[in-house]
Amino acid sequence: MLTAAATDSYLRPGARAWRCRPAPADVPRFHRALDGYRPTPLVELPALAAEVGVGRLFVKDESDRFGLPAFKILGASWAIRQALADRADGRPVTLVAATEGNHGRAVARVARMLRRPAHIFVPRTIGAASATAIRSEGATVTTVPDGYDETVRRAAAYAAGDPSRLLIQDTAWPGYEQVPAWIVEGYSTLFHEVDEQLAAAGAAPAALVGVPVGVGSLAQAAVVHHRDGRGRPAALLGVEPAVAGCVTASLRAGTLTEVPTGTTVLAGLNCGVPSSLAWPYLRDGLDAATTVSDDDAVRARADLAGLGVPAGPSGAAPLAGLRAMRHHTGLGLNRASTVVLLSTDGAAGRPA
Repeated sequence: MLTAAATDSYLRPGARAWRCRPAPADVPRFHRALDGYRPTPLVELPALAAEVGVGRLFVKDESDRFGLPAFKILGASWAIRQALADRADGRPVTLVAATEGNHGRAVARVARMLRRPAHIFVPRTIGAASATAIRSEGATVTTVPDGYDETVRRAAAYAAGDPSRLLIQDTAWPGYEQVPAWIVEGYSTLFHEVDEQLAAAGAAPAALVGVPVGVGSLAQAAVVHHRDGRGRPAALLGVEPAVAGCVTASLRAGTLTEVPTGTTVLAGLNCGVPSSLAWPYLRDGLDAATTVSDDDAVRARADLAGLGVPAGPSGAAPLAGLRAMRHHTGLGLNRASTVVLLSTDGAAGRPA
């Protein structure tokens, strides 16, 4: 029996009026020039639209991005490109990261593409298939006998003070924000694809976008895209595991808050503290946040699989969150609304 912890939620009226600077326009061009680039599918699911009472519902299926089962390589590739250009000394460098699976494998894949070594730190809770997948990219893998947040600290300590090691981490803390900022910029390609795919499908712009939330970097990218003043002010719903609701807790407290984490099938979202870089964007630009139980995420994954979308539990979390929040009038949903849910990883059994 899966753990079914109590859910929590948060609503912020007026978030759609907040504005921020846009992501760099050259990010999508960079990705389109990479070997193997193609937009991931945007799958329309009329049965789910009818269930939640909206006009059209689409799922952005990130189960195969450059041959990897998640979107993370968008941020890793752009950040590594920027970080290496910033060094400009041409000296050999090992790329270092901490991960619960997808980010570390993405860093390792880009390192292999660039013929550079990678050293990836993973928590003890990572699945054997995920660790094996990272090693298959040619990376050295070190297992840390603690959770994700301590694993990040260990990777940062390993890279600190050694010019031959370059930390490529997708969470920020005071003094380490430039690389995470580049990673967030890299995710902007995903949102540009969604806009183009909605238009091609003859759909209205998204009225709501559901985003799975770990440390908050993808949710930050969603905020930047929909709050840059260019006419796409969708409501944004962040969804977290009930046992690791650090963003929901921070929003309710009004300040950056660390929470203890537990065991969850939503492994890629099992984070105890939000990124310090993402936090101001989430605080001011996120309309809603909610936590979901493992049971609800697994049910959502099964429902998506039955409709042809191979989501993992983390990727299915936005559907579980939408089901929990659909009756909240603050989201402004009705039978004319278009909803987009981001399914950020592949189905169970595919290495994360």
